[in-house]
Amino acid sequence: MSSRNLHSTLLVLSLFFSLSIADDRAILSKLSASLTSSPSGWTGTSYCQWTGIKCDSSNRVTSINLASKSLSGTLPAELSQLSQLKTLALQRNSLSGTLPSFANLTTLQELFLDSNNFTSVPRDFLLGLTNLRTLSISDNSNLSPWKIPDYLSESTDLGTFAASNSGIFGTIPDIFDSFQNFQNLRLSYNNLNGVLPKTFWGSGIQNLWLNSQAIGLSGSIDVLSSMPQLSQVWLFANAFTGPVPDLSKCLNLFDLQLRDNHFTGILPPSLTELPKLINISLQNNKLQGQFPEFKSGVNATLGDTNSFCRSSAGPCDPQVNVLLAVAGALSYPISLAEAWTGNDACAKWTFVTCDSRGKSVRTLNFAKQHFSGTISPALSNLTSLQNLLLSDNNLTGSIPESLTTLDQLVALDVSNNNLTGPVPSFAPTVKITANGNSFIGKDVDSEDGNGKKSGSGSDDGVQLSDNVASMERSTWSVTATIVITVLLMFMRVC
Repeated sequence: MSSRNLHSTLLVLSLFFSLSIADDRAILSKLSASLTSSPSGWTGTSYCQWTGIKCDSSNRVTSINLASKSLSGTLPAELSQLSQLKTLALQRNSLSGTLPSFANLTTLQELFLDSNNFTSVPRDFLLGLTNLRTLSISDNSNLSPWKIPDYLSESTDLGTFAASNSGIFGTIPDIFDSFQNFQNLRLSYNNLNGVLPKTFWGSGIQNLWLNSQAIGLSGSIDVLSSMPQLSQVWLFANAFTGPVPDLSKCLNLFDLQLRDNHFTGILPPSLTELPKLINISLQNNKLQGQFPEFKSGVNATLGDTNSFCRSSAGPCDPQVNVLLAVAGALSYPISLAEAWTGNDACAKWTFVTCDSRGKSVRTLNFAKQHFSGTISPALSNLTSLQNLLLSDNNLTGSIPESLTTLDQLVALDVSNNNLTGPVPSFAPTVKITANGNSFIGKDVDSEDGNGKKSGSGSDDGVQLSDNVASMERSTWSVTATIVITVLLMFMRVC
């Protein structure tokens, strides 16, 4: 390169840096002007010496920290032009108005805007922030409703997203497999709904705050069992359902808040053995089974609205355990959790009828309850059961072979479900009703594309009024008659 070209290049670079420095100074001046009063210490021309300002060796602004300075006013849109800015900390002030867009400010790593009075979030607020590590915008209760943008997945270095009490609505986007070291998700006191994202599975999240949603998150929380780094989980005041999963892999879990939901089912025994557990709240649910006994030193709040079989530690009655296993095969429906309380299944439990002595279950009637799930083999332990009525539900799977051991059974009605597979051979005295199950008695694996078994003509279910064994004998009898008739005709011809 000639000396003239070198001189020209240096001149251009010098001019560029001079303009950039002038731009940074002008942007800080606009920030000062947009505030009700200038921050203390923002005087003179050496802006890199102003309170809360840090610059690099080229006098480019890299950090603005004005946290807790009693500031009021608005933020200028030009903040996004501070092209070397890494940290913006304006939390715990009284700033208001529309937040500026920080789109494509790729140097930004930390953004603290919590505890202010901002009113709206632009759509491209966080677009292209590829180096963002921490975003905190909690406690901005005046924000207009906004959604967590899917493009946040571009911030692959994000480790903390704190936006509690900040007007967020909608669902939590399923983007958590995009982050390399995500640890803290704090979204309490918003208007979120829907289910927990599938991409929570196997994530490194440690602090999960999703409590107190006005609409309410719902569905299962089974995904927590795959999140071994969890240390603090706040899911209270939502609409979660189903059982509490096994959290035995969460060895660092010390705080688990699950109160005020719709949880049902039996607590996993491992929950009482978590080595670091200090606080747990479970009140205002419909949890079932044995009353949990936590280690000394654990602050456990269980309340009196659950459906444990006892009000203190101790085993459940054997019949109660069987019926809980039956409920488990149906995913512990809330209707059963509400109806089945106490430790005596014969004490006016809904759907259950007992003998005249009030000792043994004789009838279980789940007809037309819209239950989904399977028929539990544990029913075979109700040795006095006479009537098992399961019609008009959405049951799947097959009829358990173990039910044939119920020697007092007289009626089994599984009509109008989605059962498959063969019907076991019951005693001749058992009346079996199984019509309305399109695939019962069929090998589903050998069906063709139309849902019909190869060689099968009809989709209709079967009505078994006596028992399967007698039907099989009848079928063989008809077949034998046909064969003999054909042979006789052949002999005549010959």
